[in-house]
Amino acid sequence: AVKQNDTCSSISSSDDVPLKGDKKYEKYFRMLNMGLPMGAVKNAMQRDQLDPAIMDLDHNKSVSSQIKKSDANSEPPLKEDPKYEKYFRMLKMGLPMGAVQNAMIRDGLDPSIMDLDHNKSVSSQMKVDEENDSDPPLKEDPKYSKYFKMLKMGLPMGAVQNA
Repeated sequence: AVKQNDTCSSISSSDDVPLKGDKKYEKYFRMLNMGLPMGAVKNAMQRDQLDPAIMDLDHNKSVSSQIKKSDANSEPPLKEDPKYEKYFRMLKMGLPMGAVQNAMIRDGLDPSIMDLDHNKSVSSQMKVDEENDSDPPLKEDPKYSKYFKMLKMGLPMGAVQNA
């Protein structure tokens, strides 16, 4: 019977109780009350394998009311994506963006990914582009077809770009 009560209290604590009253996060609010800076509290949360972004939420509302269900199942932000983690390490080491993008090309990845917001997942940013992709391919677009004809006739790329 004790196990059922513990389970019920943990469920209700995350659903009904404001963030600052949630037992899962009370340690971190004590740290804030003792005068530690928010950065130190967030580092402690990260060390304890909790999402430090929770501290940016409204402390007077419950966590579940503020977090969208779709966010919980979404991919990690671009800078934490295992597929691109290598390239962010290169940036941290001080390599220029051009060198990082060349490495991405070498590895068969699209270097324009690095132009996206590093704090959002790749899929959340690429969906916008896919929704607007109802135009014909560039080669078939009447606006650009003359340039492709010029290239097909053998004109150098520089001449086509200046046309």
